[in-house]
Amino acid sequence: MLKKKAAAALLGLVLLGGLTAGLIAVTAPSRDEAAAGEMWPTDTVPGVEDGVVDEVDGISPFADHLPAIAKLEPELRAAMQSAAHDAIADGVDFVVTSGWRSAAYQQSLLDEAVVEYGSAEAAGEFVLTPEESRHVTGEAVDIGRTDANSWLSQHGSDYGLCQTYANEMWHFELATGPGGDCPAQLPDAHG
Repeated sequence: MLKKKAAAALLGLVLLGGLTAGLIAVTAPSRDEAAAGEMWPTDTVPGVEDGVVDEVDGISPFADHLPAIAKLEPELRAAMQSAAHDAIADGVDFVVTSGWRSAAYQQSLLDEAVVEYGSAEAAGEFVLTPEESRHVTGEAVDIGRTDANSWLSQHGSDYGLCQTYANEMWHFELATGPGGDCPAQLPDAHG
């Protein structure tokens, strides 16, 4: 009789655990909800599908199968790839360290920057909110390696690409027509 009661109690705990797990799974926001502005589940970390790129090694500017490149605005992607082709032909190692980002990934970067810099104001010099970031709209790309930044600063306007922030030599946007003049750089992301 004692074994039957213990088995029944154990079965009850298993069922209760399953119901609780099901409730948690139902109430946690999905990635789509998170990207639409809901909070990320605490055990979820943005990944490749959110535009995460290894910022040290970067990725090929031609990695169209990755969301960080594929979700860039088509005109920006084409200009960046054309510039990359020419830079590589000049012997310059050209990589993308950040391209398109999901809103949730941008928010996580902002949250990290607030901790790193000590305030939202200080963090705002380098990381914008998801609503302000041109990475979230696919209208900005960060280029890696100093030689590539320098090459693109010198030749970017030939492709319409401009360094838009004085404090971010890696951040480029399609800010003019090919061969046009780039606008004056803003001091930082908040102008």
